[in-house]
Amino acid sequence: MSYSKIFSDLPELTYDIIKYFKNDFSTLHSCILVNRLWCRLAIPLLWENPFSIPNKNYNFIIIYLHNLNGDLKAQLSKYKIDDKLFPSNTLFNYPTFLKYLYTQKIISSIKEWAKDVKLEKSSILGFKRLIHMSLFKIFILNEVNIHTFDIQINFSYIDDILELMLKNPDFFHNIRNLKLGCIDVLLSHAKNFAPQMIILCQNLKKISSTCNSFPIYQSSLLSKDYNHSSNTLNTIILYSLNFKVITNLDKLFKQLNVLESVHIIYCILSTDFVQKIINLIKPFKLKSIFLYRNNELQFIELLQLLLQKYGDYLENFGFEVGFSSFISEEQQLLESIIKYCKNIKFLDLTVFNSRIIYPLFNLTENLKQNLNHLSIKIFAIEFSSIILQNLGQLLPLKLEYLSLTLIIKYEDFEIFLKNSQNTYIKKLLINYSEDQDEECRDTHDIILFYIKKYIMKKKRIKYLAIISSNTDLSSFKDEVKEFELYNIKIQKYYDLFINSKLRYVEELEGF
Repeated sequence: MSYSKIFSDLPELTYDIIKYFKNDFSTLHSCILVNRLWCRLAIPLLWENPFSIPNKNYNFIIIYLHNLNGDLKAQLSKYKIDDKLFPSNTLFNYPTFLKYLYTQKIISSIKEWAKDVKLEKSSILGFKRLIHMSLFKIFILNEVNIHTFDIQINFSYIDDILELMLKNPDFFHNIRNLKLGCIDVLLSHAKNFAPQMIILCQNLKKISSTCNSFPIYQSSLLSKDYNHSSNTLNTIILYSLNFKVITNLDKLFKQLNVLESVHIIYCILSTDFVQKIINLIKPFKLKSIFLYRNNELQFIELLQLLLQKYGDYLENFGFEVGFSSFISEEQQLLESIIKYCKNIKFLDLTVFNSRIIYPLFNLTENLKQNLNHLSIKIFAIEFSSIILQNLGQLLPLKLEYLSLTLIIKYEDFEIFLKNSQNTYIKKLLINYSEDQDEECRDTHDIILFYIKKYIMKKKRIKYLAIISSNTDLSSFKDEVKEFELYNIKIQKYYDLFINSKLRYVEELEGF
């Protein structure tokens, strides 16, 4: 009996298998060709978020536009888009599969697709607006079941989009994840529409808020018209907020009955905020703190208080240490993390002082059981040497991600690779500068020699990215092919680098 016949008899099992390849678009395309069942199961996965598929093929837009009524198609004809470009038949009602909607990605997709349409400059904006509005009309008409909605209020016809959606309130009812950002102060109508949109989200579970959008979120969630949030909202991501000017935040947390995680990313702490949060009776499950450097003693003390109260929940932590004049207090901060934060999975530290390095080693070793993302940045040669000579033997047996930014001495780098031979690293990133005192000038070749000796031949990593002085390993085609023989993929450094903690946390939380 053929495998396809077996799977045809077990559709639920088949779907579980195909769902595993949710983000592997080439494999999903292959699944479509197996048989009707596989096609029927794979197509919804391919079309639940087509604007984010990185294949630079935007023909899906014209397939969507196949659903336009005659009047709208007639408007498109003004831009020399006639019926001959539309598919004569479509096997599925593709709009119904849509689950993720990001306005910025829609705009960029339309922009790229429109390059094939020869337009006069004066008509480009009108054309993009027509396509954007048409897509939303198609989505609303087909009663799409949107789970994640990221709406950036920063384009000229946003009022038209919001007004269209608000005329169809069912569009919002099943939205679980909402990100509202980039609110232009000039778009006053958008500011009025946004609270109505939030209130219509009856099943909202996660929100991601920036500094501009938070006042709208807060006023909407605290309003009498939105009391259902208390039993649905479980995740809040706060980005770039100034807690010194925000009030009543504790009231919001008090009314949320099922809040499971809070993420604070590059926000400004205040004594009043920290004290109110510490006094909360309900558990405040602080999952992430990423903060910029701060040379105020009060700041370090506030952070210690937060960690002491909520450290058990903390999973993602990032901070720049050794920059301020309060080195002993920062050492105490690291000791507080060791004492209170046993469950950190993502650690991101920039070190400016050698006195901080050994507490950092203690922290890394203490977190071995759970740590899977580690990022360390060093900008002094003496600190880099200490890190490379000692870090290797402190790493856990497996890491999802290791990023090192430092100044390299060859002998120190070899010591690090030798000492870390028992660690499997899925993604290894190295951003290095040369030690100016080294006699040998061929830095790239020596580092590559050590990488091949201690990592490549032992197949200890899956993805590798190395950059120095704007020279990226991925540009060396022969080296890329050699590593591929060992099933190691060389990638561009900034494609692999987690440069946005906000995006990391949002992906972690399913945004």
